[in-house]
Amino acid sequence: MPVSKGRKKPTVNRTPRKEAEHAESPAWYVWTMFGLMALGVVLVIVYYFFALDRLFLLGGLVGIAAGFMMTTNYH
Repeated sequence: MPVSKGRKKPTVNRTPRKEAEHAESPAWYVWTMFGLMALGVVLVIVYYFFALDRLFLLGGLVGIAAGFMMTTNYH
């Protein structure tokens, strides 16, 4: 009966990866991020208290979403 050759083991690169160097976010980025979220919350509250146009609600939700999306790039 023939003998199988067996499988070759895959080569593994053992060199450690360098961490991506990210510069710290500027101070205006943090203020803009929290400002958008705060403005969004204020617009949503104004919409519900004063029964204004739905654009206030939409604008508030967009502001909150934009602030949260900015948090993904914060370093």
